[in-house]
Amino acid sequence: MHSSSIDWRARLALLLAMAIWGSSFIALKVAVDAIHPMQVIFLRMVIGSLVFLLILPLWRKGFNYQKGDWKWLGAMVLFEPCLYFIFESLALKYTSAGQAGMITSILPLLVAVGAWLLLKEKVTKNQWLGFVIAFIGVIWMSWGSDISAHAPNPLLGNSLELMAMICAVGYTLVVKKLTHRYSPLFLTAIQTLLGAVFFLPLALAMPMPTGVSLEILAYIAYLGVFSTLGAYGLYNYALSKANASKVAVYTNLIPVFTLFFAYLFLNEILNTQQWFAVCLVFLGIGISQYNRKDRKILSEIPPGAVQ
Repeated sequence: MHSSSIDWRARLALLLAMAIWGSSFIALKVAVDAIHPMQVIFLRMVIGSLVFLLILPLWRKGFNYQKGDWKWLGAMVLFEPCLYFIFESLALKYTSAGQAGMITSILPLLVAVGAWLLLKEKVTKNQWLGFVIAFIGVIWMSWGSDISAHAPNPLLGNSLELMAMICAVGYTLVVKKLTHRYSPLFLTAIQTLLGAVFFLPLALAMPMPTGVSLEILAYIAYLGVFSTLGAYGLYNYALSKANASKVAVYTNLIPVFTLFFAYLFLNEILNTQQWFAVCLVFLGIGISQYNRKDRKILSEIPPGAVQ
């Protein structure tokens, strides 16, 4: 039985998980600026796979296969990590880590709209209003971006990140069905292992880097170990201690941490227009959650399980 409130240990776990997922944008941004995005994603998938092979006994029994599930499992892997990371890694070639992180904040609203379209779930007026306001904020942030070394083509980059979020919607809706028979740890392991296979030919097809520094390898290892398994474990711990709907609200901290770390490590600075746009995005999110009934679809799998 989940408690009705979140104790300090679960809150700390959530804060750490959100900080790790927020920092993953900075690590990915640094890595894709040094070597080709497909090679970065392949290496992080390989590192994540090695970690999961080391903890094989923890996840190998977490499934109850039924006839036809291969289609759903295949769709899950296609949405995320395959298409999701193609769009996100390319996005970070053209936009800043802070802007990409901000776009992730509209994922819960996009999922609500996707559930309305495909699952006929009810969407409240507040959710519709919040979605429109937040989406306007994202467009404003992209349109008002200054071209810089961190964001050579922010409109293109932010559009690609938005496509990644649409893939994340498909992933979330598919996982909604699969979690009834498969453990979240098993699903994440399968995504990581098959993701490594998927990105291998893409990585080999790209020009090989002349050299990769230890710093870049450290960033990729951070993505493969901490972003995939560390944050996932912390998030799951919190889910074991509190209601899922209360835990899911903490995902709105991801873009906040991303903006903070992007400023701290990459010296990324948003202009005045973009800060107003960021406020508009958070206003939309706040409106969408006002008097909002608990929804389970967003919280049955960590939204950053393969971040």
